[in-house]
Amino acid sequence: MNIFEKIVYTLQADMETPTTFGLWHITSVILMIGLCVLLVWRFGNASDKTLRRILLIAWLAIFLSEVYKQIIFSFDFDGTAASWSYTWYAFPFQFCSTPLYALPLAVFLKDGRARNAVLTFLSTFSLFAGLAVMIYPNDVFISTIGINIQTMLHHGSQVVIGVLIAVHERRRTSKRQFVHGVAVFAAFTLIAMGLNIAMHYIHLANGIDATFNMFYISPFHDCTLPVLSIFYPLLPYPLFLICYLAGFSLVAALVYGIQYGIIKKAAPKQP
Repeated sequence: MNIFEKIVYTLQADMETPTTFGLWHITSVILMIGLCVLLVWRFGNASDKTLRRILLIAWLAIFLSEVYKQIIFSFDFDGTAASWSYTWYAFPFQFCSTPLYALPLAVFLKDGRARNAVLTFLSTFSLFAGLAVMIYPNDVFISTIGINIQTMLHHGSQVVIGVLIAVHERRRTSKRQFVHGVAVFAAFTLIAMGLNIAMHYIHLANGIDATFNMFYISPFHDCTLPVLSIFYPLLPYPLFLICYLAGFSLVAALVYGIQYGIIKKAAPKQP
């Protein structure tokens, strides 16, 4: 192994695989809640410039942790030789990966309809996605310490960012605003579908046997998401896709209603 590979190998330190509702999981949730409370208390009424800085810091953290994840998942050492092979199922364009692309937009776009739509997406769809994993991580934990840190950092930050945005932007509430957030979700879903179809035929043409199932909506691979995995084999694909889009949108609408029905009243008023 060269020096870089030795460093990567060191970063693959093992641990006992954490369990759902075990110490690792519960500690991560407590830290997430504490950070939510701290940021809302300290920055709930901050300037837009400050919010942009916080979102940039959050993006840098999850971006660097994603780079680490991609490197670790691509490296293997069998005890005698090191090898590299890209793990296609870990390609960073899953539903939970969307903050990697949405946060830079929220940071650098001028204040207006487009940025507001991205902020709404981050405080509803992205928040829900992160919260679902933080509540029930299921099989996201593995035996690599760094990956377990990365997954809790990534999904926990989705919740923290979403809550902070919801409180900070609480005065910008309307049904139309939520619809704009749905449009961002639809755009990401369309990109995921395009990637699924393109990579399927690229892999087929090159004789690559790999699972590439972004957003778990590929027509070529089964959906393994909880609940939706039950309906996938029972419904025609177009109907399944409609249920997928409608289901996520309804849950995001519920998150939106909770935020601006409860959090809006509880949050301190802006001066």
